Amino acid sequence: MHKQVMDHGAGEEVPDDLISAVELMVRHVRQSATAGGLSIAASSVLGRLGREGAHRLTELARAEGVSQPNMTQLVTRLERDGLVRRTADASDGRGVLVEATDDGLALSRRRRAERMDALQELIGELTADEQHAVQVALPALARAVQHRQSPV
Repeated sequence: MHKQVMDHGAGEEVPDDLISAVELMVRHVRQSATAGGLSIAASSVLGRLGREGAHRLTELARAEGVSQPNMTQLVTRLERDGLVRRTADASDGRGVLVEATDDGLALSRRRRAERMDALQELIGELTADEQHAVQVALPALARAVQHRQSPV
């Protein structure tokens, strides 16, 4: 039997069904983005470049939690498809930056719109109280994630 009530005390464990629900929702929303036939990893990199601008390969690899050789292979594929380009780093002549092309940015926007539509469809199936709870809880969780990722 799953734990149904979540205590709000510090250090309390998150119920297994809540973790499962988050994983299921994230998987559903991610899989709803099909434009361009990108992998989840490629879509994530393209989205990051669109939101944050150009990155060095090492920064991208670290931010995406993959090895530098894997990131190099992924960027090479994205570059071959015309979605990213490598440019010289103006601040360090030896460095190379990866940035999204106009086509890459457009594809990233289409995929984001597909994910947004999928999430809105799910939220539309909820009661008004549940919709309000989601609209409060998800941004709060996002702020908590951003806070943890901020440099100290």
